[in-house]
Amino acid sequence: MKGLKFIIAGILFGIVMSKSEAISWFRIQEMFRFQSFHMYGIIGTAVVLGIIITYVIKKYKLRDYQGNPIVFTPKEMSVSRYLIGGIIFGLGWALTGACPGPMFVNIGFQYWSILIAVVGALAGTYMYGVIKDRLPR
Repeated sequence: MKGLKFIIAGILFGIVMSKSEAISWFRIQEMFRFQSFHMYGIIGTAVVLGIIITYVIKKYKLRDYQGNPIVFTPKEMSVSRYLIGGIIFGLGWALTGACPGPMFVNIGFQYWSILIAVVGALAGTYMYGVIKDRLPR
């Protein structure tokens, strides 16, 4: 029962993703071809909400679901790490037509071919975990 709120949040996320057409391969291709503002509006809304929520968490010193304080640690500012990571993520997104969240929503819609992308994403994440200590910083 403790995980019920997370299941409900996931269901709501899936509904929002499907109703906003963010899981549509065609919408994602339109975005990468600069043919439509639709996905940029969704991403922009998510960025603005993230900024507002981060501000509220910091201002009111909110805690996580276990009662621990939420701490934001500063990240190392390095152009190359964000550029290379962004290119890899963007290529995967453009090739599969789905980013991580909507991939799982597509599974919920029984688009089974997305399982290839999910397995690839999980394998890539695992491989990064294996080699991350050997990568230059």
